Amino acid sequence: MLPIERAAAALEVVLCSGFPTQLIIITVLTTFGMRPTVGSGRLSPAFVFSLTLVDTVVLVGLVLFFLRAHRESPREMFLGSRAPRRELVFGLALVPVSFAVVLGVLMILQLVVPGLRNVPHNPLQDLAQTRGNAIMFGLVVMIAGGVREEIQRAFVLRRFEQYLGGGGVGLIVFSITFGLGHLPQGHDVAIATAILGAFWGAIYLGRRSILGPMVGHAGFNLAQVVKFVVAGG
Repeated sequence: MLPIERAAAALEVVLCSGFPTQLIIITVLTTFGMRPTVGSGRLSPAFVFSLTLVDTVVLVGLVLFFLRAHRESPREMFLGSRAPRRELVFGLALVPVSFAVVLGVLMILQLVVPGLRNVPHNPLQDLAQTRGNAIMFGLVVMIAGGVREEIQRAFVLRRFEQYLGGGGVGLIVFSITFGLGHLPQGHDVAIATAILGAFWGAIYLGRRSILGPMVGHAGFNLAQVVKFVVAGG
């Protein structure tokens, strides 16, 4: 394997990590007058929804572009050889399991290192204050979380497998990155999210299909929005 191939794969991983694309989109949105927060300091639903949906389109487009450049099959990478219907059913079973993983990790952290709970009010809760925003929020988290992030995760893991030290290394690196993206929700949530991301990534590596993790991830995110609306927190 040539060093230039590894360098190109590393560049693809960085570009598809979500951070460069989001920084560019944030710059564009703010240039056109949109602001991340409203007057009270709460997150702006319009800004967050716009950023997330635009980034979904850009990131998925990048992944497909790189696959085409390498003459790789998206179907093979994302769906593998398993029966799609069976994977979708499997994904439904992953929703309660995902909740169990997160709740278990948060309970352990609360008992062992309670200081990690440094954000008492989840800022994402402010995105579901009205019925319209809650519905839009639910759609966004299913598309951006369930679809975009699982496509992103599978692509990054495969690049690590092919060029950057193996799927296990990719699983660790991307899971940490996934957790860091949730730091605004608290240190404990970031750790729990990193572990949950590793859980979904391990399933992909084992089954070679994103359908199960995609459904599990989308269902988990949607349930979180419902929780914000019903329980408030």
